[in-house]
Amino acid sequence: MKAFIIRFLQNESGATAIEYGLIATGIAIAIIAAVNGVGSSLSGTFNSISGSLK
Repeated sequence: MKAFIIRFLQNESGATAIEYGLIATGIAIAIIAAVNGVGSSLSGTFNSISGSLK
């Protein structure tokens, strides 16, 4: 039983998976923020063009 607990505490494969998950989440949040900013900018540009065409 003691050997099992020691082996369990030394196993880091789960921690690596969690780290990769956190990295993927951070990248996804950065992409969403960038797309949101570009979308707002494009919306303003399209509104300006639409106003010029009327």
